Amino acid sequence: MLRTCVTAFFGTRLPIVASGLQWLANADYAAAASRAGLMGFLTAASFPELPALRDEIRRCRDLCEGGPFGVNVSMLPKLVEGDRTEAVFDLIAAEGVRFVETSGRNPEPYLPRLRAAGIKVVHKVPTVKHARKAQAVGVDMVEVIGAEAGGHPGMELVGTIVQATLAAREITIPLVVGGGIGTGEQLVAALALGADGVLMGTRFLVAEELRAHPGYKNRLVEARETDTTLVMQSLRNTLRALRNETTERIQEVEKENPGDLSALMPLISGKLGRQAYETGDMRLGALSLGQSVVFADRVEPFAAIVARIEAEAERALDRLRRLGG
Repeated sequence: MLRTCVTAFFGTRLPIVASGLQWLANADYAAAASRAGLMGFLTAASFPELPALRDEIRRCRDLCEGGPFGVNVSMLPKLVEGDRTEAVFDLIAAEGVRFVETSGRNPEPYLPRLRAAGIKVVHKVPTVKHARKAQAVGVDMVEVIGAEAGGHPGMELVGTIVQATLAAREITIPLVVGGGIGTGEQLVAALALGADGVLMGTRFLVAEELRAHPGYKNRLVEARETDTTLVMQSLRNTLRALRNETTERIQEVEKENPGDLSALMPLISGKLGRQAYETGDMRLGALSLGQSVVFADRVEPFAAIVARIEAEAERALDRLRRLGG
């Protein structure tokens, strides 16, 4: 039951996608996912200079040992000038990458050049409406995330279980769902709802291979499902993040001056988050985090996390078989 069109699409053992994570999803992360039987994406935005991204793609290919990997390309509205999306796609094509994960805006303008390079496009969206549009313009797979997701879950904030059920009724291309998912039981539930696979990001933040300060990972191990909060709604760019001093200040500024980007920029700058990952100072930055952090209960190798998820899924399937008599 764990072989789906998602495993066939990527050539993986399990229908789980390890999504791109800003500043954290590098070659080590994507390759660890690949070697564990998942699909892993490294994040292009983590490498502001194109030569560095090229080097990381090549390093990832070596580390994957023949397994699949892809590149996440965020096309969210930029807070600074300079959109390098076309240059990134050209580099990805030149390097022979087979899969991209896009998000943030309609990928339709880029599909012809990606198709010409033989690249499969997986588009991540916050609503079923956006999933329908992505399917209509010709992407190869959609990822629909619910309100529980870390990062940018959209403005409407519909929960994953509702999103998954609705999407499965309307989407005919391979469908991956995410948001609050971090266990094997949830993987089985998503398949039962009609999805073909699941998306996980937060669950893998405590992987040993992830290049982040031990203090950061230890804070996540202690976190509960209530330790995240929503910010940046006044910018119409909602972010779910770890509750800390920075998010509290962002919420104060948004209450006082809704939509004031100049007042918010010092608080939402990605440089703050990167500093937190490097130093372990969890007061800093709006650090993307989903409610599934509650399942990230120990720091261990990526393969050990996946083994636990797979065992949980098998137990869930056994329970269903018993219920069926």
